[in-house]
Amino acid sequence: MTVTGIEHVLVLSDDLDATRDFYCEVVGLHQGSRPPLEFPGYWLYAESPAACLHLADRDAYLRHIANMGLGAGKGSNGEVDHIAFDARDYESTSARIEGNGITPVRNNVPGGPRQLFVDDPNGVRVEINVKTSLEAWD
Repeated sequence: MTVTGIEHVLVLSDDLDATRDFYCEVVGLHQGSRPPLEFPGYWLYAESPAACLHLADRDAYLRHIANMGLGAGKGSNGEVDHIAFDARDYESTSARIEGNGITPVRNNVPGGPRQLFVDDPNGVRVEINVKTSLEAWD
């Protein structure tokens, strides 16, 4: 059996509210339901019924996984190389980012998507891909 796609990404944060606001206001996710876990956090959603991004308070989460018998992973310092999201409308996505006072780095992949790159409040790079209907690859 192989995996079929990304389930979620966990971002550890020292400022949960600023991180939540960034992903909701700049990226366009929305806050949704989250089970009563043993550490503070948020679950954020796109159009899918599954949460694609989990946010957790760094210190509380690290204590939680230590209690589970897990050591801190390589990304537990909050540094994730990037999180990639798909988007439909380049202009409105770009306008939303700039409306939040952020200048994105722009890239056009030959034969591929138009990309916007920004950093979240924790320094995690966020990649937003806007594909055209003519693109045949994922």
